[in-house]
Amino acid sequence: MTPELQYLVYAAILLVVHTLVQATFSDLSKGIGWALGPQDESRDQSVLAARIQRALRNYLETLPAFVALALVLAVTEMGTATTATGAALYFWARIAYVPAYASGVPLVRSVAWFASLGGLVMMVLPLL
Repeated sequence: MTPELQYLVYAAILLVVHTLVQATFSDLSKGIGWALGPQDESRDQSVLAARIQRALRNYLETLPAFVALALVLAVTEMGTATTATGAALYFWARIAYVPAYASGVPLVRSVAWFASLGGLVMMVLPLL
């Protein structure tokens, strides 16, 4: 398996974990009774839960590009050490993005986001 595809597997696992973390924080901030009930009425969630939800939404916005690049690199056999490093950078930056966003510390979230974007650029350059 290519490094890019290996990180694609990791990215899928991250999606599941990220979704579980988001759902847990959201449900806990709204109350166990609400979480176990029909959830008919709308309830506000905590600031932390809202940040984790926005981080997940952002991950879902960038994940399709990563999936496409990893698959194209594997199919065309154009993967290089640079594209493998790009895949690793994307993945680890996306992991860092969750606590960075949740913490609310200025600029930290943006650094993680730009790092993940840099990983995608490293993956796409050989394909151009």
